[in-house]
Amino acid sequence: MLKCASFFAGVGGIDIGFEKAKLFDVVYANEIDPYPVKTYELNSKIKVDCRDIHEVKCDEIPDFDVMLAGFPCQAFSVAGYRKGFDDEKGRGTLFFELVRIIKAKKPQIVFLENVKNLVGHDNGNTFSVIIDELQKENYHVKYAVLNAMEYGNIPQNRERIYIVAFKDVEKYKNFEFPLPVPLKKKLSDIIDFDSLLDEKYYYTDGKYKGDIYDKLVEAMDDENAIYQWRRKYVRKNKSGVVPTLTANQGEGGHNVCLIKTKHGIRKMTPHECFNTQGFPKKFKLPTDMSDARLYKQAGNSVCVSVIERIAEKVAEAYLNN
Repeated sequence: MLKCASFFAGVGGIDIGFEKAKLFDVVYANEIDPYPVKTYELNSKIKVDCRDIHEVKCDEIPDFDVMLAGFPCQAFSVAGYRKGFDDEKGRGTLFFELVRIIKAKKPQIVFLENVKNLVGHDNGNTFSVIIDELQKENYHVKYAVLNAMEYGNIPQNRERIYIVAFKDVEKYKNFEFPLPVPLKKKLSDIIDFDSLLDEKYYYTDGKYKGDIYDKLVEAMDDENAIYQWRRKYVRKNKSGVVPTLTANQGEGGHNVCLIKTKHGIRKMTPHECFNTQGFPKKFKLPTDMSDARLYKQAGNSVCVSVIERIAEKVAEAYLNN
């Protein structure tokens, strides 16, 4: 088994994907936000190190073979302000904390995930710095932008960049990203269109200010589609999949995903959002946490099934040497 250490671990989506590939065992996880940590620990034997990564000394981390990190992407994302390394909250520079740990621990493999915008940010300079830093530490790097609906058999339009770096050049040569797979999973496989759910998820006449409800009723004419309220109008997602889940999904705003059911118009539930990220059906959510926090955790997470397919390819490259 290859030991993995996970950084910016969130609720553990990357970790689950790698452990599903059988060769990998997560021995350490770090995440600063106590809310996703609670969700992580509900589903794992790991006791998460809930500290700011700046405070984590390298000798406090157990030795590991594989670094896993979905480092914070707000600084690079379309939804954020694209400030990258200049982000005033310091989120862009957190990548260099990973470099500090890589230099000390020298893992055989580094796996990074981020928004696809990372590639073009600052005319490609940000991405060049990241690749250069890995190459300076003698890693051989491959990367690809993959969409969940094309590579994860998940009906969500979610493009992300995945970076895989190997110390061993032969293993690097052996590695190829997975090929696309047909999208067989339907919206009805991840969303419960039939059951009557808690009334808090439904939009009803007079529940919200203004004419939101009237506009929803008028626009939402298809029970097999996902809609979004875009502040002043209703948008139908015509591709027949869930649009990219975001961290502010479910908090009102303009990103909430809506469906039409026989019981009325409602938001997708937090569980349905985790389903949309390819989490196992048995994945548990804390019952004493607000939906807003759970929506945020789902939106900040990764598509587990895409990660699993990449992890299988990493395992194949490693074992075929």
